[in-house]
Amino acid sequence: MRPEPGQLLHFSEDPTITRFAPHRAATAAEPDAYVWAVDAARAPDYWFPRDCPRAMAWATPATTAADRDTVLGPGGGHRVHAVEYAWLDALRTTRLYAYRFPTADFRPHGTPVPHAHVATRPVIPLGPPEPVGDLLAVHAEAGIQLRVLDNLWAFWDAVTTLTVGFSGIRLRNARPRP
Repeated sequence: MRPEPGQLLHFSEDPTITRFAPHRAATAAEPDAYVWAVDAARAPDYWFPRDCPRAMAWATPATTAADRDTVLGPGGGHRVHAVEYAWLDALRTTRLYAYRFPTADFRPHGTPVPHAHVATRPVIPLGPPEPVGDLLAVHAEAGIQLRVLDNLWAFWDAVTTLTVGFSGIRLRNARPRP
């Protein structure tokens, strides 16, 4: 489930949204209100239930061979996503939908490399939302490792010190550090 050229995606468990208005989430570190969307490279970050904590890592051009082997392992592809066992049932059963938007309504957001796209005005999707389908299957089809761990923190602490790209989403919902 990725956007087509000229499109961005927004993932939601709500299939009834017809208009997206900028808002500021209660947990947002940013003061501005936005409509958020992602491009093809970052779409896999959102193939999860909304509140599911996840730690993700991927090889970049700057990733050393040693770090690639440490994080991805032999035959590990280019990307790994880690979740906790407590979220596995939600990952299996959540119905997730993708809304498509035109890129013209958005601007890149994040530095030094943009991790999302934002709009500061209301946005209407290009059409009805599309079911993402089986979240485990979309990971498999994309060749992304999905690791299920008892606790995310050791993985997160390791990848954030290496030369891989990484992202953590909803980590506040992870189990406490051991």
